[in-house]
Amino acid sequence: QVQLVESGGGLVQSGGSLRLSCAASGSTFSGNAIAWYRQSPGNKRELVATISSGGSTNYVTSVKGRFTISKDSAKNTYYLQMNSLKPEDTAVYYCSAGEFQSGSYLGKSDWGQGTQVTVSR
Repeated sequence: QVQLVESGGGLVQSGGSLRLSCAASGSTFSGNAIAWYRQSPGNKRELVATISSGGSTNYVTSVKGRFTISKDSAKNTYYLQMNSLKPEDTAVYYCSAGEFQSGSYLGKSDWGQGTQVTVSR
């Protein structure tokens, strides 16, 4: 079972940037993809970005052009670079390890504690 620890969140003004990190440890499985989710109070957890084992990326429409998901396989660390942040990006951000099945991401790891991102106006 892979363990994931998120970090890098904080308070930033609108228009600012943050880079979130997701450190993976424990057993790994071949063909794993990584996803970033977010959840704000009163809302369901939302899939924000994914990166496949081959490096293909996808983003929810609301963050396209502003967020970039990447990985450093040598460090088993995954990143979410967030630029031009908006107040509506405020949420707890979680990473997930999983795989793609029939084109859809399927998470297979337990949720970590997440990292809080707060964007002020």
